Amino acid sequence: MKHFKTLSSYLDYLELPLPEHPMLSIFTPKVNGYLPCPRKSSPPITNECYSISLKKFVKGNLNYGRTKYDFTNGALIFISPRQVLQWDDNVVFEQKGFSINFHEDFLKGTELVQQIKKYGFFSYSANEALHLSPKEERQIESIAENIEIEYQNNQDEFSKDIILSHLSTLLKYANRFYERQFLNRKELSNDLLVQFNQQLEDYFESGQLHEKGIPSLEKMANKMSVSQRYLSDTLKSETGKTTTEHLQLYLIDVAKNILLKPNKSISEVAYELGFEYPQYFSRLFKKKEGISPTEYRKLYKMN
Repeated sequence: MKHFKTLSSYLDYLELPLPEHPMLSIFTPKVNGYLPCPRKSSPPITNECYSISLKKFVKGNLNYGRTKYDFTNGALIFISPRQVLQWDDNVVFEQKGFSINFHEDFLKGTELVQQIKKYGFFSYSANEALHLSPKEERQIESIAENIEIEYQNNQDEFSKDIILSHLSTLLKYANRFYERQFLNRKELSNDLLVQFNQQLEDYFESGQLHEKGIPSLEKMANKMSVSQRYLSDTLKSETGKTTTEHLQLYLIDVAKNILLKPNKSISEVAYELGFEYPQYFSRLFKKKEGISPTEYRKLYKMN
């Protein structure tokens, strides 16, 4: 797998002009006469740059992680450093929009270096481009134009701060649109929640919980072909609970059924649920239920 440490080496690989700034580039049809479009297929590659692009693909596929981006409508695409990219031959998209690329070191020593890590859209699964309405596209393009003007005309001591300010504003708007997209996609969120619960049930029924312990967020996300961040964000948006909380609540629900069966010690229940030490199980149960497993049994008179 090819890895590019600098923005210049990455753009050179794409057969694009070298940037005006060593850590920042912007392409628009207005300034460059075109948007960058890969001329050939690529093996999986990674780089150390962030990319924010507004594009509508006419044909071709861009792989981002495990699956393909959906470009049915105009889409805002976010790619973070060290994400795996791959595309096929003859990728074509409409000549409007923009593409901003900047090395992660461009943010070092600024507030944006922490802010950008909080945005879930940089960790989306491949088919989760951020779809925009025409009005939202115009808002985003206006901010990108301000970045472009500063990039082309004012490379001075104030330029970086101004560009970073515009980038921060662009990301805040994107976050607003991201939240809107979640609100408009309840059915998909519900499907994901059903799938998540089904994966947990299958994991338990197959005996893996006892053999391998509580599944990690990474394991669950990989089985569902989504990113860890996307799974967490969707479940949090839909239910108000984190993925870890869902895992814990599922365990407690299973534990209650087992606890009400006769001839099962608390230790046996803990081991069956994948806990290495029974006290960890008892501690979690009491935290979530307000009473210990033993007290729960007494309460229902099943000990």
